[in-house]
Amino acid sequence: MSLNLTDLNSSQTAFRRGHIDYAESRRRWLSVLSEKMIITSRSNERIKAARALQDAKARRETGLHLIEGDKLVCDAVASGARVRTVFAKEGAKPFDGIETVFVSDSVMDAIASAKTPQNLCAVAETPDCACPEVYPEGLIVALDRLQDPGNLGTILRTADALGAAGVLVSPDSADPFSPKGLRAAMGSTYHLPVWIGAMQTELKRLRSQGFACICGHLRGSETLPAIGTRTVLVIGSEGQGVSEETAALCERYRMPMRGRAESLNAAVFAALMMQTIMNRMPE
Repeated sequence: MSLNLTDLNSSQTAFRRGHIDYAESRRRWLSVLSEKMIITSRSNERIKAARALQDAKARRETGLHLIEGDKLVCDAVASGARVRTVFAKEGAKPFDGIETVFVSDSVMDAIASAKTPQNLCAVAETPDCACPEVYPEGLIVALDRLQDPGNLGTILRTADALGAAGVLVSPDSADPFSPKGLRAAMGSTYHLPVWIGAMQTELKRLRSQGFACICGHLRGSETLPAIGTRTVLVIGSEGQGVSEETAALCERYRMPMRGRAESLNAAVFAALMMQTIMNRMPE
């Protein structure tokens, strides 16, 4: 790490002479500090703490998550996510109002799990995912025991694109804020509400508020029920579908198949169903 003390002294001198206030002096001091310091060791404590957020347990314990990649970091910042620290390769432009820590290429590779090279990573506060007392009108996508974070992120992205009111995730599903889930969502995680709650409890609450719940089921009807302005689409796990307890709270629907395949990938089925429901939903 290298640091030019002349730059620091100029900011401190300006403050002592009364040319700038304390907050501005501190901002300049931190800016100079962050621009001149480059972390080159993978064993640095801040790097180890950021890398630990690859693990779900660390994310739960700290209330933080790791964002990987230039587009995702910039989109999270633009969407108002509470980003605490941005890790950037040397030469990147610092983010206004957000601590920017510069790292070497090898350190960036150690932080990120993505195979493609990244210029930016960030540590952000995980938003409150508590379920609301009253759900918003529209289409709500509910994910029951969905295990693949890639599928979960893809469904989030599709729900965002089609104008869903939010996504409800059961606690035993994949983590929406895992690096893989965030990459698959391509920023949509920060665009619409994501709630985490017990599936049967929340479906009962939704039904009490006038929502019709529909789930994909191999023993369901091939006729889709009437669609209103309060609809829940429930998507089950990739291998087992929705649980019987969840299915009992839903109208079961089996999508007609013209070919020989018996089922669809969860994210593909969700996309087709969301498009169909949104097209039929009253204005």
